[in-house]
Amino acid sequence: MKIIEAKVIVSCPGRNFVTLKIVTDQGIYGIGDATLNGREKAVVSYLEDYLVPALIGRDPQQIEDIWQFFYRGAYWRRGPVGMTALAAIDVALWDIKAKAANMPLYQLLGGRSRDRILAYTHANGKDLESTLEAVAKAKAKGYKAIRVQSGIPGIAKTYGVSTSQKNYEPADSDLPSTEVWSTEKYLNFVPELFAAVRKEFGNEIHLLHDVHHRLTPIEAARLGKDLEPYRLFWMEDAVPAENQESFKLIRHHTTTPIAVGEVFNSIHDCRELIQNQLIDYIRTTIVHAGGISHVRRIADFASLFNVRTGFHGATDLSPVCMGAALHFDYWVPNFGIQEHMAHNELTEQVFSHAYEFKDGFFTPGEAPGHGVDIDEALAAKYPYQRACLPVNRLEDGTLWHW
Repeated sequence: MKIIEAKVIVSCPGRNFVTLKIVTDQGIYGIGDATLNGREKAVVSYLEDYLVPALIGRDPQQIEDIWQFFYRGAYWRRGPVGMTALAAIDVALWDIKAKAANMPLYQLLGGRSRDRILAYTHANGKDLESTLEAVAKAKAKGYKAIRVQSGIPGIAKTYGVSTSQKNYEPADSDLPSTEVWSTEKYLNFVPELFAAVRKEFGNEIHLLHDVHHRLTPIEAARLGKDLEPYRLFWMEDAVPAENQESFKLIRHHTTTPIAVGEVFNSIHDCRELIQNQLIDYIRTTIVHAGGISHVRRIADFASLFNVRTGFHGATDLSPVCMGAALHFDYWVPNFGIQEHMAHNELTEQVFSHAYEFKDGFFTPGEAPGHGVDIDEALAAKYPYQRACLPVNRLEDGTLWHW
């Protein structure tokens, strides 16, 4: 079997997605997600100009050797652009291999380790009252785990909260917009938010919260301690993650579980966090961390230290990544939870998928491969539209972490 074609498909059915399609001389093809939110064209160039030409003529069944070729063979390793491009190739090759074997991807990985996959969704509101309404709606849809984000009194716009009736989409303008942040107002309000949620809904649902890298370590420790009475499933991305030592201070001051990793690109970004048991959940995504081949190494390493997976699953990842992630979730022994934000109807038309949701849980389906395909003709009707993520400034104008 030989690779005879590899093409990059860029489409914007409501938001931008980059998809790699690898075709073999036996007519079997595989697709991988190559979407890097707000920097999509950088990955397109890396694939088209450097990686795709080196794929033609290779045996797609040699997944590991191809992965090593593009990783070890590149002097400039790691980073979000390179690892996202490599992930697209890796997932497409796993898709081909599973289709050639006529089995769903999870079987090729070693078979399922569970009957169904616990998922959490987002409940967002502009204020406390509307957030409680959003939690009630998510619960009515069957979700057993819900991430809760709310507008903060005194802050005009808050991460995770849509300004319209549509789902929250942070990449909202051609050039970066500016949002204003106040750590003090946030820290004062969030414990009140979760007290109200627990009072309204009791302890029967799992609650999660995303800080979005905005606190210092001691501030994150304080928040974690303040939230302990409400028994969160996790507190996510509490501090900027470049300095892994930061998590020691948080860990020493709170028993609230800690999750991090959606911006990580390799095992080296989280090695110290995992081996020093400073986190409870690793959220590194298949699309941004070199694909199934590399994330499997991260998960195996994490299992040695009782760290479980909790894959990022927002709408900046295409259904291709979601399908691959669900097959991985079905197999991985140290699974924790899977994030899920529903894609819009147009995206669902462009990307058909075999995975299904019911009563708070997913199953990946039994179709050969990862079970997701792209309608290229329909995708071509929705050309790329540049959209950038915002930046954050404190109330005094200082640029801050978004």
